Amino acid sequence: MLPDRRVAQLLLGVFAVVSAIHLLAQLLDRSRLSGGTQVLLMPLLAAALWEETSTPRGRLVSLTLLALGFSWLGDTAPRLVDGDPAFLLMVGFFLLAQVCYIVAFLPYRHHSLLHVHRPWLAAYVVAVVGLVAACVGGAADMLVPVLVYGACLGTMAVLSTGLNGYAGVGGAVFLVSDGLIALESFVPGFGLPAQGFWVMATYVAAQLLLVAGVLRARSDASSPHRPAQVSDRPE
Repeated sequence: MLPDRRVAQLLLGVFAVVSAIHLLAQLLDRSRLSGGTQVLLMPLLAAALWEETSTPRGRLVSLTLLALGFSWLGDTAPRLVDGDPAFLLMVGFFLLAQVCYIVAFLPYRHHSLLHVHRPWLAAYVVAVVGLVAACVGGAADMLVPVLVYGACLGTMAVLSTGLNGYAGVGGAVFLVSDGLIALESFVPGFGLPAQGFWVMATYVAAQLLLVAGVLRARSDASSPHRPAQVSDRPE
C-alpha cells in the first residue's frame, strides 16, 4: 500500500534507503552506523504516515503515530543507560507501543481471528505460550515484565488481523522480531547467525506493514465503493 502524496512517497523512499543502510550495517557489524540509522527509522515512517493523512486523522491513525513514537523511544532511550535498566527501558516503551496498537485495532476485533478463522487463533496462542515458556527459566527478576509484554504482543498480533491482510502480517512479523530478542536475551546459547540483522529486518518489515494496513483501512473507509464489512468498522 504505497502513499499517494508526493512528500509521503519521498519520505517512504528515504525510509527505504535508511533501512537498507541500517540492515547492511547490521550484517557488517558496524555498530556506530547501525545505531545512527536505527534512530531515524520510526520518525521517517511516522512522518510518511502523517504526510499521507490529513485532518481529522482519526483514532486509528493517531494511535498508530503514538505507537511509532513509543517505538522510537524504545529504539533510542536504552542507548542512554547500560545493563538491565536499558533492557527494561526498551521493554517499557515497546509495551506502551503495543498498548497503543491494541487500542487502535480493538474496534476491528470482530473481523479478527477472535471471531473468524478461529483455528488460526490457536497457532498464535501456542506461539506466545511456547515463547514465554522458553524464556521463563532465564528471565529471573524480569519474569513479570516478560509475561506482561508477551501477553500484549500476542494480543496485538491477533487484533491486527481484524484490520486487513497488511496489518495482520505485520502483527505476526512483529511477534517474530520480538520473539528473537526474547530468545537471545533469556535462552542460554540461542542466537541466529547475523541475529541483529534478522531482528531489525523483521522489525522494520512489521512496522511498515502495520502502517500500510492503517493506510489501506483509511483508504477503504473513505472509498464510496468500499465493502460493507469495512464501512462498518469504526475509525
